[in-house]
Formats: sequence, structure tokens, C-alpha cells
Amino acid sequence: MEDYNAKELEPKWQSYWMESGFHKTVKDSSKEKYYVLEMFPYPSGKLHMGHMRVYSIGDVLARFLRMRGFNVLHPMGWDAFGLPAENAAIQHGADPAEWTDLNIAAMKKQQDALGLSYDWEREVTTCYPDYYRWNQWLFLLFYEKGLAYKRKAPVNWCSSCNTVLANEQVVDGGCWRCGTEVSPRELEQWFLKITDYADRLLEDLKLLDGWPERVKTMQENWIGRSRGTDIVFNVRETGEDLTVFTTRPDTLFGVTYMVLAPEHPMLDKLIEGNPKSEEIKAFVRQIRRESEITRTSAETEKIGLFTGAHAVNPVNGEDVPILVGNYVLMSYGTGAVMGVPSHDQRDFLFAQKYNLPIRVVVNSPTQDLTVGPLTEAYEEPGHMVNSGKFNGLSNEEAKEAITQRLVEEGKGGYRVRYRLRDWLVSRQRYWGTPIPIIYCEGCGPLPVPEEELPVMLPKGINLTDLKQSPLAECVDFYETTCPRCGSEARRETDTMDTFFCSSWYYMRYADPCEDKAPFKKEDVDYWLPVDQYIGGIEHAVLHLLYSRFFTKFLHDQGLVEMNEPFKRLLAQGMVYKDGAKMSKSKGNVVSPDEIIDRYGADTGRLFILFASPPEKDLDWNDRGVEGCYRFLRRVWRIFQLNVDLFRENHSPKSPLSDLPSPGKEEEKLKRNLHASIKKVTVDIEERFNFNTAISSIMELVNAIYGYMNEAGDERRVQYRDLLCEVIETTIIILAPFAPHISEELWHLCGHEDSVHVQKWPSYDPGALQVEEADLVIQVNGKVRGRVFVQVNSSEKELLEEAWKHEKVRPFLEGKDIIKTIIVPGKLLNIVVR
Repeated sequence: MEDYNAKELEPKWQSYWMESGFHKTVKDSSKEKYYVLEMFPYPSGKLHMGHMRVYSIGDVLARFLRMRGFNVLHPMGWDAFGLPAENAAIQHGADPAEWTDLNIAAMKKQQDALGLSYDWEREVTTCYPDYYRWNQWLFLLFYEKGLAYKRKAPVNWCSSCNTVLANEQVVDGGCWRCGTEVSPRELEQWFLKITDYADRLLEDLKLLDGWPERVKTMQENWIGRSRGTDIVFNVRETGEDLTVFTTRPDTLFGVTYMVLAPEHPMLDKLIEGNPKSEEIKAFVRQIRRESEITRTSAETEKIGLFTGAHAVNPVNGEDVPILVGNYVLMSYGTGAVMGVPSHDQRDFLFAQKYNLPIRVVVNSPTQDLTVGPLTEAYEEPGHMVNSGKFNGLSNEEAKEAITQRLVEEGKGGYRVRYRLRDWLVSRQRYWGTPIPIIYCEGCGPLPVPEEELPVMLPKGINLTDLKQSPLAECVDFYETTCPRCGSEARRETDTMDTFFCSSWYYMRYADPCEDKAPFKKEDVDYWLPVDQYIGGIEHAVLHLLYSRFFTKFLHDQGLVEMNEPFKRLLAQGMVYKDGAKMSKSKGNVVSPDEIIDRYGADTGRLFILFASPPEKDLDWNDRGVEGCYRFLRRVWRIFQLNVDLFRENHSPKSPLSDLPSPGKEEEKLKRNLHASIKKVTVDIEERFNFNTAISSIMELVNAIYGYMNEAGDERRVQYRDLLCEVIETTIIILAPFAPHISEELWHLCGHEDSVHVQKWPSYDPGALQVEEADLVIQVNGKVRGRVFVQVNSSEKELLEEAWKHEKVRPFLEGKDIIKTIIVPGKLLNIVVR
């Protein structure tokens, strides 16, 4: 008997699929389209198990849908710009482009070894000029429409290297290269006005029925729309206005202090002349080295320092101290918050820590909070006290009344604010898309003319010992002439955030060879939106939000019909081993190459899909992998044991007219077949429960072995047609999960075409009906016997069968039957005493 050898058969079929252009996709109006897309990877050089999982999920769906008759687009590409390539160039003296190309070649080889059905003719690589040319074109479209602009923004600055650092390059507050303490600095930066789309991005979340609720909630929170009131305080010492935003204007009479963000532009003026100004500046530097996540974490202690200045409350004229604190962010609201310790628990704890006054202004309906000190903030509804003419109002009424007074006095007004901030797209790095802007002393900033795109990234550039960003030291790059007046001019030397590349790549797949535009509208309108997008939960906000923003902007420009880019989203879980995320430092990494080399790609695919539902985390288990390998060998042996049935010259030993009628064994096998077809179809198509779909195939394989054992060799041959149908159908429904072994077995069955072009089988509801069932008989809840009965048997008939059963009868004799519990076709429980 020929043994299963994945090392031989898998490369054979991979070559066959590639040489025949098997996965090439063209528009076909006769079929319904379906666009399956996994998030494209950064070409790091090695696939890990997270990659293997997401690609296997997408490939199963793509193969299944082709067999279901859909015209499936399933492309792949490379998110190839970014910091790691630049770091590798610096550390190893490699050219970023060469390093990236080598990594792409290595990862593509790994993807091919997994048997992934990508249309490689649509491959997109974002670091190639034929792609980033259109990044620049799109940037200029944003610029033309007033949605790209430049302003000062804080960055991380290393005084030793004289360069800006990305957040990822700051390690424990120091430069990753030299260890020098990083300080904040304001530089001119480019932004995209995503805030102009904040309302639409928020409102249209309700259109995304196919997205996980947790992802939509994360985007909703990131956009962070709050309806409230702007309140203008006046700084006593400087006379300047200081605006705060609050959703609780009803508590304005309870303000006892103010806190500014360390980045607040007014701070330097407030601490002028303060004998503790140096202490305050050191405090501010310390805080600004921390991330916003750390500063606002519930576990982080809330700390602050008094600036020496005071704010005047606009409703009662009271002076309150202005502090600078670690928990206030410049990126939300106005960068200043009013402290109301009686009605906000965070403020309450802060006030206690710094001995600041606590004044109740919203009283409880069940307890007078003005008597005695508070033990915690009161944050529930109530009525107003200590609030002048607003006393006695409900606090909800007071929100409206106090805001109206502020409007009348010019001290504030209604305001909707967002946590979302405009997208900073400038990067002071080399390995990215050059921003296509030219600066002329006489004409000002100008877009690079479209016919001069792309602005090419120079090659062979020095990336070490720099005093500023790499392109700013490359004279051949930045020296140019003004496109308007012809005078000497200078190019922009910043490059774009790599999220710019990934915000529209899924459109480029529709026609990646188009050289007159980023894409053809007719092709995008045919293929888009993406029907199923698959990727990690870590991209829930930035990438997915930016992609939605791009799509809405391009829709507004008439370039695409769709308003949302992704109909359905699957955020797959992480892959763990020994209870921890796989990582080199933990020594628990399992490479896809190891699995392919030892067991074959089909085994790796099968395990990673079988071990857990796709949206759940998966714990790698070597024994589970071996179990999947053994299963595939069992599938292989089924054909080997029945190879005689598939020979062309084989004929039954008896004429068909002499065959006995199908018995229970044949009916049971047929029922198992159609039950599996139904289960696998529904689990892939409707539920994405690939694990239970595979389990159903395993049950069907067990049923085939069971039939072969029960029926015997003569009956197996007599019912050759049925058994061949079951085996071939098993191969077909296994094909999306294990494409190589399925292709091999299909051809061994005598077929010349591919298993992957076969029509997906449909199940017969009639075949699922059973006339007899294996009934479990219990007495007082304990199993006493089993018996075959007609499915539609009455209670009387079932009790008669129980009395006949020699193992059940002793437990019924001399007893009174109190009641019977019947689960039709499955269980009879007789309660006696």
C-alpha cells in the first residue's frame, strides 16, 4: 500500500496550480463576485504562526466560495515601507530596498509552500514607485481639497543624534541608538483632516453589520464624540482666557482647582517668575516621556504641581489654583480640565492627595451630602445646592440653564468635541513615500506637478551619523526648481506614515497594472467593497479607521461608489504556546517551516483551523498537530483500501438487478454523508466555525471505516457506486482545508480536472431523515439498556420495548411508574418508585 508522502505531493500540486494560472481572476458578469482579503504583511522575512492562521482562514473561504460558484478575488501584497527596514539598514549596513526584496522573496516562498490560492498577478508592493506614485497623487488630492495641511506639532527629539525619533525608537525615555534622554520639540508636520469626517465615521458604524461589536466599540471610543459645554475661565495673573470642555456644566459652582496638560501652550507663561519654575519644568519633562496610555491608566497615580497661577470661575468670580498634572492630555478636549472633587472620583482622590477644597453642588435625593465630609464623590443625579440662583433645579435642568447663562455672558457655549485628532502623516525617516511638496521663497509651498510624479526615493543614501532626517541631508534629492516661477526651490524632506500606504491598497488590487490612475473606477466598483476582510484585532482602530476615512473621501471625489471598504470583518485570535504568546525571548516559537518540513502544509493548515474557532486565541499543541497528521493518513488509507473500486475495468460481482436492497449500513452511510455536507457548508458559509466543520469531516471518515468493517468486502464491492460517491464527496469537502492531499486523491480516483473546480455538493434533506433510532433507556436517570425503535413510536410502544428488554425489565418489575421523559429518537427515561 502506497504511503502518504506530503513532501512529494505538495510541491507537485503547487507547481501545477502556478504553471496553469489556476488562481488567476478576471471579471465575469455571469457570476456573483466575492472579494476575500487577508491584511497584507510587513515583509519581515519570516512567516509566524499568526500569519499561517490568518492566511489559512482566508484560503479556506476563497477555495470554498469558488466551488460554490462565486467569482473570487483573493490577492496578496506587501506593506513594505516602514521603520524596521530602515533599522536593519543601519544595523547591518544593508540597503533597505534590497533587504525588503529579499524578505519578500522568502515570505512568498513560504506562502506558496502553504498552498495559498493567491492571484499573484495582482501582487502589490508599497515600496515600489508604481505604487507610491499614487500615494503621492492621493496626497495631492487631499491637499487640493484642503484636507492636507502643515502645522507645528510635538515630536521626540534626540539632541545627540540631532534627529526626530518615532515613538517606537524611544526606549525607556532614551534614544534607541545612543541612550540620550529624549526631549519634546515642536516641528512643522503634515496632517490629514480626518476630523472633518468624524461624524460620518461614527454614524456609519451602524452600517457595519458584519463587523464584531468590540471593534465597532473601539472605533466609537477612539472617535470619542462628547456633547457638552465650553467654559471660559480667566487667568488672574496674565488676563488671558483659559477654556475648558466639560460634559458636567451643572458642577461649575463646585470647581476648586484647574489642571493643565504638560503640553499646554500657556504653561510656560504661567510659571514665569515662579521660584519653583525649574522644578515644574523637570516635572513636565518627566511626564512627557510617558505614553498617553500610561498617563491615563487607572493604575497610574495621578500627580500634579501648582503653577503659581489662578483661574477665575466665570459664575462666582472665585479664584482657583491652576496645576499641571499627568492625567490631562492635550489630545483631548482643550488640554485643561476643571477639578470638581465632590462629583468626580478621580478629582476627589486628587483633591484629597493635595488638600484641595471639596464642595458639594449636587445633592442626593436620599441623603444630605452637605452635612459632614464626603467619603467618596457623588456622581449620581440629584438637585442643585451651593449654586446661587440655580439651587433647587435638577442637575439635568442645571446643565441647560448654566450653559445658557454662559452663552449670554460670552463665557462659553454648547460644544461637541471629539477625542479623534487630525492624522499626523509626517515621518522624519528615509524608508517611506516622499511627500510631494516643493517650497519656493517667492511662491510658497506648491504641489509637485502630476506629470512629475513619482518623486523618487533616492538610492544609496547615507543613513548613519546624521544631523537631521536622511532626506534633509541629501542635496541631490531636495534641490529642485519651482514649478511655477523656475527659481531655486527645495523639496519636502519628510516621508509619509506607512498607514497611508495601507489605507487604500485593497483598491489597487482591482487593477494593479493601471498606470493612468490609482485604479480604474469600473474595476473598483465591480470588486469592492471587500466582502470578507481578515486580520488581527490590533488593527481595530488605526488601519481600519484610516481605510474608512480614505474610502469616504474618495467616494466624495466621485472616484468610487462604495462608502465603506469592508463588508465583513473577522478579527482572528492570537496563537499561544505553553500559555504565552509565541516569542523568541520566551523560546516558544514554532515556525511554519518546521511544520511543513515535518508533516506537510495540509497538516499545519488543518490543525490551526481545527484547534480553535478563528476569533478565539489558539494554544499550540504538538500532540494536536500529530493528531491531524494521523487523520490525513486515515483519509489517504481510505482510498488505498478501496483503490479497486475506482479502476475503470472493475465491475460488480453480481448484476445490479441481483443486488440486495440497501440495508441499514448503506442508509446510515448515506445519512452521515449528507449530514456532513450540511454541517461543513453551514459552518464555513454562515458561522466561520472551521473547527466544527473539520470535526464533521472526521466523523464522516470514521463512518466510512465503520461501514467498511460492518458491510464486509463483498457488500463493499456490491455498493461500489455509493462508497465511491461518499469517498469522492469527502475529498471535495476536505479540499478547502487540505488542498494538496485532496488534489492528489481526486486525480488518483481517475479524474483529470482539479478537485478545486468541482461544484460544491448539496445535501439531500430526505437523506437526513431516519426511520429507526438507537434509543437509550434509563430508569431513574441511569442507563439500563439500548434498543432500536421506530422514530415515530408512541409512548406506549416505547414502554413495551422497555419491558421486553432483558436488562431493563428487572428495574421495572414490582415498581410503580411515576412518569416518563422522552427525547424523541434519543432517550426514554422511566421514573419509578
